[in-house]
Amino acid sequence: MILDPLVRLLRRLRAAGHGLRRARVRRAVARRHGGRIVRLQTKTQLALLVVMLIMTLVIGISSMALLRDFSMRSAAEHTRTAAEMIRVALTEAMLNGTIDRRTSLLQRLGEVHSLEEVRVVRGPLVIQQYGEGLPLETRVDRIDRRVLATGTPYFGVTGGLWGSEFRATIPYVAEEQGDVNCMACHVAPEGAALGAVTLTASMDHMKALGIATALLLVLIVGFFAALSMYFLGRLLRPLVETTAEIQEAASRAAEGDFSQRVKRRGNDEIGLIATDFNHMSRSITAKLSEIRGHVAQLVQALPDPRGNLLNDTADTVSGLVRVAQFKQAIEEDQSTEEVVLRIGEVLRQEFALEHFSIYAVDRERKTMRVALVDGVPAETVRWCSPDILETCTTCRVVRTGHLIDGLEQPGLCRAFDGQALEAGMRYLCIPVIQSGGVGNVVQLVIPAGEVHRLRAARPLVGAYLREAAPLLQAKALMASLRESSLNDALTGLRNRRFLEEYSATLVAQSRRRQRPMTLMMLDLDYFKTVNDTHGHDVGDQILRELAGILRAHLRESDLVLRYGGEEFLVILVDTGADAAMEVAEKIRGAVEQTVFKVSGGELRKTLSVGLAEYPGDAQAFWQVLKYADVALYAAKERGRNRVVRFEAQMWPSGGEY
Repeated sequence: MILDPLVRLLRRLRAAGHGLRRARVRRAVARRHGGRIVRLQTKTQLALLVVMLIMTLVIGISSMALLRDFSMRSAAEHTRTAAEMIRVALTEAMLNGTIDRRTSLLQRLGEVHSLEEVRVVRGPLVIQQYGEGLPLETRVDRIDRRVLATGTPYFGVTGGLWGSEFRATIPYVAEEQGDVNCMACHVAPEGAALGAVTLTASMDHMKALGIATALLLVLIVGFFAALSMYFLGRLLRPLVETTAEIQEAASRAAEGDFSQRVKRRGNDEIGLIATDFNHMSRSITAKLSEIRGHVAQLVQALPDPRGNLLNDTADTVSGLVRVAQFKQAIEEDQSTEEVVLRIGEVLRQEFALEHFSIYAVDRERKTMRVALVDGVPAETVRWCSPDILETCTTCRVVRTGHLIDGLEQPGLCRAFDGQALEAGMRYLCIPVIQSGGVGNVVQLVIPAGEVHRLRAARPLVGAYLREAAPLLQAKALMASLRESSLNDALTGLRNRRFLEEYSATLVAQSRRRQRPMTLMMLDLDYFKTVNDTHGHDVGDQILRELAGILRAHLRESDLVLRYGGEEFLVILVDTGADAAMEVAEKIRGAVEQTVFKVSGGELRKTLSVGLAEYPGDAQAFWQVLKYADVALYAAKERGRNRVVRFEAQMWPSGGEY
């Protein structure tokens, strides 16, 4: 009993809360519809009220008209009867010889309660025969004249449509038939009007009665109208409340909340609508939850139970569609560099990240290289210590193979730039796993105030990188295979196939710079005897050491190729033939002084070199190469262990290369 007031208060508060929520929903719906929303119950009750008002007005007017018509008919019959009585009385007075005393008769009739006036007028024929008569019989008006002239009685209301008096003017027509022969006393033709009696009756009591009756009908109709509106409101209340709850549920559903249910208020159509709506809401919630769960598995993230179910699911699915489109795009890219650039575009455009780095890991050499920094291909490290390039295990991601979250723990990785930390920057380093190891590292850097944005984007970023990982690995493998096909397996130098692909680039560079380049063909003298005497293993060893001598005496911009067997090709870029002669002599001398260690002793070898200049000797690259080969053969013919520059007379007239 003590808790009852508190329970009632809580119920009132809850009802008030529901009312405020419904009002808020109605305002929200009204805003969405431009403020033109009207409640169904209000519309129905207004329509019923208008119908009732029209019906009340029609009933009131009809009742007034019917009562007026009834009053006029009653008055007409009443005055007709009174007029007949007056005619009989006057006839009797005339027959009895008392017609001179008719004044008192008329006065007494005028005192009858229902009659205002009783007046008799003489017709022209009677006046002509008997004179004017009494003063009351000489007051003739327009209606009297018309009745005397036509012999037709008049019944009507005086004073307009709603006048207060009813007048009846009835003629006395001369006739020979009947109880009294009028022709016996009057000189008049058959059917002539001898006179007329005018009776005036008050209509005030009838008017008051009509108004009272109309008001009573209006009150009765109004009572039934109010009763009808009350019962209509009771009937519409379940529909209105169900509609309001559906509106609220729809408003919440637009925000991703499908938990709102509609109360069933009966077993009619409204109840069925509530049941079906609740079933639909439960089905949508279950399906969306299932979809969100599957999507969360795809992006490897836990769904936020407090988030907007509809929007979160739609946004994540849209993100996965963009991931699929991204995968299709990178499948058509030619190299890992293009894929990395596309990842950078996604980070900038899709996630609005300005600062990030992408590293490529060489697991064999235990090194890393910078592939992209802040969207620009770069060779320098910006957000980390440069030590990670020389020793990749300095990077915590490479060492552990796990994601490094520096958003909440900025000091977790010691390799991150200290100045960036002091400036309030935070980081998230994600490994890109390839063949069970870290193939790339994607580092995302963001100000501390935007950590929540990066944390929300992290699952989708991971989805992009997981799709990119196998393609990065495949394209790196293809590049490695292609690179190996362009290199000589024995010496590690470029091979002839590389020259076939790269020659056009060399020519274009030479033309663009307008600088010559010199091609040198080199061949070890009597190398076949080495293989025959000491075996191919010793021959391979000498070729490898010769490759090292060539690298040691050339610039990094120069190209060294194993052209075939014991023949090597050196391309000196931006170098003319005269300068190339000096380089060739140094290489020849170095080979001559080198002592090759072989099993069972030492071995010395010499080198023959032939060279030609592009474009000084020819305008075609492969022709210059042929000229260098011709010069090489000339060096061998002149005794070997020498350098020979191509001369025009070495090429036979009409020869083809």
